[in-house]
Amino acid sequence: MPEGINKDIYKDEWQWQEGEYTVTRTAQWTGPGCHDSCGVLFYTKDGKLEKIEGDPNAPYNQGRLCMRCLNMIETVYHPDRLKWPLKRVGKRGENKWERITWDEAYDMIVENVRKFQKENGPESIVGLEGTGRNIVWITPYLTYCGFGSPNFGLGFLSGDSCYLPRVSTTFATCGDFNVVDCSQNLPDRYADPEWKVPEVIMIWGNNPLVSNGDNFLGHWIVDVMKMGTKLIVVDPQLTWLAARADHWLQIRPGTDAALALAMINVIISEGLYDKKFVEEWTYGFDELAERAKQYPPDKVAEISWVPKEQIIEAARFFAKANPGALQWGLAVDQSVSGIPCAHALTCINALCGNLDVPGGNMMVRCAYNVADSYGAGKWNLSEEMNRKQLGFDISPMHQNHFSASAHGDSILRAIETDRPYPVKMLWMQTTNPIANMGAEAPRIYKALKKVEFNVVVDLFMTPTAVACADLVLPAGMSCERNSVRAWWWPLKSISKVTQYEECKSDEQIVLELGKRLNPELFPWETDVDMMTWFIQSGKLFPVAWPPQAEFTFDDLKKNVISAPKWEYKKYEKGLLRNDGEPGFNTPTGKVELFVTVFDGWGQDPLPYYEEPHESPVTTPELFKQYPLVLTTGQRQWEYFHSEQRQMPTMREFKPDPIVEIHPETAAAQGIQEGDWVWIENMRGKCKQKAKLSHTLNPKVIRAEHGWWFPEKAGAEPSLFGVFDSNINNLIPMMQHGPSGYGSPYKAQICKIYKVTLENDQSVTETVTKMGGFGYVEK
Repeated sequence: MPEGINKDIYKDEWQWQEGEYTVTRTAQWTGPGCHDSCGVLFYTKDGKLEKIEGDPNAPYNQGRLCMRCLNMIETVYHPDRLKWPLKRVGKRGENKWERITWDEAYDMIVENVRKFQKENGPESIVGLEGTGRNIVWITPYLTYCGFGSPNFGLGFLSGDSCYLPRVSTTFATCGDFNVVDCSQNLPDRYADPEWKVPEVIMIWGNNPLVSNGDNFLGHWIVDVMKMGTKLIVVDPQLTWLAARADHWLQIRPGTDAALALAMINVIISEGLYDKKFVEEWTYGFDELAERAKQYPPDKVAEISWVPKEQIIEAARFFAKANPGALQWGLAVDQSVSGIPCAHALTCINALCGNLDVPGGNMMVRCAYNVADSYGAGKWNLSEEMNRKQLGFDISPMHQNHFSASAHGDSILRAIETDRPYPVKMLWMQTTNPIANMGAEAPRIYKALKKVEFNVVVDLFMTPTAVACADLVLPAGMSCERNSVRAWWWPLKSISKVTQYEECKSDEQIVLELGKRLNPELFPWETDVDMMTWFIQSGKLFPVAWPPQAEFTFDDLKKNVISAPKWEYKKYEKGLLRNDGEPGFNTPTGKVELFVTVFDGWGQDPLPYYEEPHESPVTTPELFKQYPLVLTTGQRQWEYFHSEQRQMPTMREFKPDPIVEIHPETAAAQGIQEGDWVWIENMRGKCKQKAKLSHTLNPKVIRAEHGWWFPEKAGAEPSLFGVFDSNINNLIPMMQHGPSGYGSPYKAQICKIYKVTLENDQSVTETVTKMGGFGYVEK
């Protein structure tokens, strides 16, 4: 127990009685939730959740919680929550539903699955999820083992451009993923004698204090700053962290790969790299050095809008740190250069000797090697069926299983064209594509309408559900489920403490449906049994490290948290390779600066920069018409993607969607703070409220995503106003990189002008009544 914690109040037990309350120590993940899973104390009375607090004994968050967690009671008992299964009785879009039983719902699903399996093949059924979180393996397992389909995907996310480019690239270069070491994998955290404070952390393309993305709690950055860590921040906007950094590189959105290559140029040409690590543990240094010569700082300054001197100084600052660490985010993925950008940044870390050392970037796997991935259960499909996965032929990375998921753009293309085969059914679990993930949102809306049978599993009635669902199933929230939190390290229990109406956890829904569809592959009697299998699933594909789990879900629930002993420098100890030899889990046994598998596949084996398809450089004539660079998806304290818009407290803090504009840009259009403005390009438009920001480049605007308005009518043509402020109206599908990965969500062009009485309109009605903006991708 951390020093200073009152043992009489905050106990070590997993559950205890405190007056009239039963207090349960567990983890809050989803839904609703985020990418973290903070330790919480649930206070229940008479079967109802009454209060939530951060758990000071949880080493992960040490008692700290965000405003969404603290507001969870309002979310759990919101009157608009889905309460029981609903069958559509009107036309799609009319928002007319009939309450049915779970048995009736399951019968309806099984009937349609059997029909499509027989008439069109299992591959005609597609399972989709949103950000995944605790169902990251649940929906894939149902898709592969219940439906028998190879087509699990990510809510029409173009270029699969969330995390997967970084994960796939680090696996190709290092054999494993890596995460900044802020002591989060050590039981004693900052007090552990083996851990070191990072001398410098380079934060690239994310704002961890707000996003808390990819199982990384932004608080940790502030913790280590207090201990002396210095920062480099690469971001178009002056964030709180950028304002406290020694170096802030204000980059043109979409040019990250060029900037990273320029830093490599400086590090190599000035001899600042870790010569011992590079000589002993890397492959392809000479080839990388030659490639980097093509990206001198003066040339990249013109590309990226970052002054040459700042590039050089930041590269030196990072290279001289011992240890240094890289904290990266979604901006790396969301450009056509997603793969080569991730490659370049991984090269920087390797050149500087920061991999798997205390205070650097830890080489991570899921604790106990649990099957926590998009490939869970895929081993049960035949090779012939696996080759039918949509997007399998998009690139060698997909053909060689560097992606377990079906390709988002290819799923859309199959729906639109029936090629290579028709898509007949969509299972959408905790995903709201037309409000959030799907680029070209009106195009996604039209495609969803075409699919013959759609099931939506969610917490609330969403625009996606109203527009296209034939069946809507109510999911339980985090406090209403038994589950395991397994995203890297450690494992944590999620314990059911209450029940809301007829809602069922995602785990329970998948198990009950799976037993009807394919009982042989769903042999568990209860969700608890299934969680025990999951905890012990490392036995399926044993590795040298970490060891497998032998305990049950009940054991984990009582311990709350569990992980094997953490190891640093695993590449020296033979822990990364299954042959037990020292080295990295790559063909050469080294960090591949020159990626041999890429070379064998005919892909560029070295990092490179590709200009966005539409930009001041690529399309100068079009840029005259749309003279601003648009970056999207900035995170908000109150919301996680499209969640929480129903919550009165959250909407009080953040009632409207915001676009940030430099005052000079705003003045040129007669825009003042708080004005509603149109953001428009050749694909479409949306309106958001203007916020003036002196720290933006005058050529750049920064817009929010995920907006819809639950207070508006759900039935079409209103559809909760989902297209009115939807920035994804302007973002293209099908503009991914050559690998199939990466998409320009954060690097578009646009214009901006004031909303007036004369030009105001309902964009949603333009889409639902008139079919959209008339744009056709060339």
